[in-house]
Amino acid sequence: MYASTVRGLLVRGMLAGLIAGLFAFAVAYVVGEPPVRGSIAVEEAQAAKDAAGAPSAHAGHGGDAASGEAAEEEEELVSRPVQSTFGLATGVLVYGVALGGIASLAFSFALGRVGGFSPRATAALTGAGAFALVYLVPFLKYPATPPAVGNPDTIGQRTTLFFLMILLSVLLGVGAIILGRRLAPRLGNWNATLAAAGGFIVATALAFAVLPDNSDAVQPGFPAALLWEFRVASLAVQLVLWAVFAIVFGVLAQRLLAERAEGTEATAPAQQEAPALG
Repeated sequence: MYASTVRGLLVRGMLAGLIAGLFAFAVAYVVGEPPVRGSIAVEEAQAAKDAAGAPSAHAGHGGDAASGEAAEEEEELVSRPVQSTFGLATGVLVYGVALGGIASLAFSFALGRVGGFSPRATAALTGAGAFALVYLVPFLKYPATPPAVGNPDTIGQRTTLFFLMILLSVLLGVGAIILGRRLAPRLGNWNATLAAAGGFIVATALAFAVLPDNSDAVQPGFPAALLWEFRVASLAVQLVLWAVFAIVFGVLAQRLLAERAEGTEATAPAQQEAPALG
């Protein structure tokens, strides 16, 4: 029974993640695409300026051939309209389904273990915790930047640092939950929660201090207003994604668990009467 319940929650979590991904895609397209287009325009303008100022290595037909080869090398495999619609939708929906499934497993573990909360309240806490640990805390250390803004030679290093910060954030969050549960019998729920939250903040601050900064994540001279718009849009996409997931999954989980509870209550009297029928 427990395995089938977890499986049902997993399916509903992925469905809730898909629905949340649709809302997140709408926000990403309406709010996030304008600063992306603006950053690409800044990059193209800078590239044109650099090309105009650079001396030509070849003259005549040789220079034209070199320019043609460079243009072919820089030609995009996928056009921007496709990237901003189908590509963006595919990425956000897959992301939503995957995180929805993982969050539903976290919900299955947390239900009944972090307090006497209802399934809807536990789903809300799960969504809020996932938003904070998976995105908000890493975002505070390594804020999102538009494409083609930072040094391309350090993309791998910056990506590694970001995912390392996500891993540390999740581990510290799990550690804070375990610490709070162990302190609760001695300090009470409220004081234990405050102690665990304080420990998480201190440990996160130490991680921020130890991990290196992304000093080359944004090129000098990039418009600050455009960068701010992109980061706000990125934050809004994640906030909508997890808020919608928490609401939808809370409703689906509440309904599933209520149906399972009713089925268990209906089965129990039948099992008790079975010996009497013999």
